[in-house]
Amino acid sequence: QVQLVESGGGLVQAGDSLRLSCAASGRTFSLYTMGWFRQAPGKEREFVAAMSRSGTITWGADSVKGRFTISRDDAKNTVYLQMNSLKFEDTAVYYCAARESGRNEYAYWGQGTQVTVSS
Repeated sequence: QVQLVESGGGLVQAGDSLRLSCAASGRTFSLYTMGWFRQAPGKEREFVAAMSRSGTITWGADSVKGRFTISRDDAKNTVYLQMNSLKFEDTAVYYCAARESGRNEYAYWGQGTQVTVSS
């Protein structure tokens, strides 16, 4: 198993930047594809971005392409989400998650960190 702890959320203004971090502990971090998801009030959780185990492949939702960047530092067992040009509609609880090789679902989740963007 792997345990995940997010940090870096907060209250910012539209147009600002924020970097979220997700620290992992437990099993070897490099075994996992890492993803970021978010859930806004009254909405379902949605995919934001993901990065492969090797770090060579990334995926991103259309709503954040060109603004958000996912990265990972396996030496620090940490995945990041750099968020630029934040919009009011980016307001949500952000979760990081880990998916094992060969699995279709993200089995491990952090507790989430709140990001609030004021317009």
